[in-house]
Amino acid sequence: MFPVPSIVLTTLNARFAHAAFGLRYLAANLGEFRKDASILEFEASMAPVDVVAKLLEAEPRIIGFGVYVWNVRQLTEVVEILKRLRPQITVIVGGPEVSHEWEAQRIVELADYLITGEADLTFAALIADLLAGRPRPEKVIHSPIPDLASILLPYHEYTEADIAHRIVYVEASRGCPFECEFCLSALDVPVRAFAIERFLGEMDALLFRGVLSFKFVDRTFNLNLRFAEQILSFFLSRLRAGLFLHFEMVPDRLPSGLRSLIAKFPPGTLQFEVGVQTLNDEVSRRISRFQDIAKIEDNLRFLRDGTGVHVHADLVLGLPGESLESIALGFDRLAAMGAQEIQVGLLKRLRGTPIVRHADEFSMRFAPEPPYTILENSTLPFSSVQALSRFSQVWDHVCNRGNFVATAPLFWRDGRSPFWSIMAFSEYLQARYGRTHAISLSKLVEAVFCHLTEQLGLDPQSVAEHVWADYRRGGRTDRPPVLKPFVLEDAIPSRVDRTGGHERQLRHLAPEL
Repeated sequence: MFPVPSIVLTTLNARFAHAAFGLRYLAANLGEFRKDASILEFEASMAPVDVVAKLLEAEPRIIGFGVYVWNVRQLTEVVEILKRLRPQITVIVGGPEVSHEWEAQRIVELADYLITGEADLTFAALIADLLAGRPRPEKVIHSPIPDLASILLPYHEYTEADIAHRIVYVEASRGCPFECEFCLSALDVPVRAFAIERFLGEMDALLFRGVLSFKFVDRTFNLNLRFAEQILSFFLSRLRAGLFLHFEMVPDRLPSGLRSLIAKFPPGTLQFEVGVQTLNDEVSRRISRFQDIAKIEDNLRFLRDGTGVHVHADLVLGLPGESLESIALGFDRLAAMGAQEIQVGLLKRLRGTPIVRHADEFSMRFAPEPPYTILENSTLPFSSVQALSRFSQVWDHVCNRGNFVATAPLFWRDGRSPFWSIMAFSEYLQARYGRTHAISLSKLVEAVFCHLTEQLGLDPQSVAEHVWADYRRGGRTDRPPVLKPFVLEDAIPSRVDRTGGHERQLRHLAPEL
């Protein structure tokens, strides 16, 4: 009897720690063919020819590729090499990057099949047809929105190695009710939730297996307040050292019942990713993003002042009609709300998103290759976009990563603008090192000290004490050379109490000085 063809599910992850959640859904729903399938994950930095070599070692007859904006270029080359070497292997592609505007994509041309949309069940149906000798006549297969009750949950697909070394992604719901024109989630409607009892049963099983870090990928965790309260109550009743929960939340929806529940979690346990995106009302309306900025401000201040939540706020730069001055005002207003991290990202023209309807009016120019980042528009010339890119890198190094929690406010003390202060420092770094990325912590410490004392005229002893306190908080005992004249050699290193959460988030707790 002819052996059942082996099936390989694969993708290139941005980093090793990222587990391919979508592949695990596909595997979990393969039914009788699950035993013939394996998941092979690689990193986007790996050479395509080496990926092909690993794939061929599995002797597959069918390969399913998860295609995303961060890996489409590399995967296109992988599939091209694969088809030259083994044209008889059936290649199936799917994922966000090939679900929209796929007609002219080289990877789709090379593949045997494309599945668009949520492929949990459609992929399994295609596999069944192929293995029964019934190849589909159509190359492009559009998945209907699946009934979540019919989908087998994938959490048993996480291996012990995954639990030990990777981020464990979970989802209680799918879809987004909003129509923000820059976001693929605007196309992902309606919002649907998994049965709560079934979902929490799976979370209990993961806790039993030793999972402590849960990253929820739900776009609007707090849209259904009762649902959110049930999930938070579940984890609150199972608190243990090291528990860490990441949620994406609607920033202007935080009523009193949810607030009181959130406040019960110890510091370092909860992280909320808050998609603010812009604080310019006119720009917000233009891109169909409707939010109550006053409520956002009140909620973020509550989270910072009344809870131990680590707040990660997002801003998108380069939206149609927003100038550098408008960005600066919005950024400073958000910074004043107290978010521990502000993720600053340049606008990307993701395939299928309606942001392109503004392209002519605002002379929007995007990079031709993934991730299709904005190059310039009528209110932000190319030079300003490049300056914002450098600013983003420096803000992340100095403020978001928690290495300068006590020191960072010195940049904008005496009423200075946080935005323009870090913008000036980014240009200082560019002039000093010729770049604003790939700068070691020791060089960054030296640059921070020199900029604050030489450029801003701050007292060297005071600056050194702030920098040294931050440096010691990571448990480091060596003294950076620039600090040696100002700090004692035998100072005892100080560490934050790591009872929960992640290293980066915990650095933001209780800064010294």
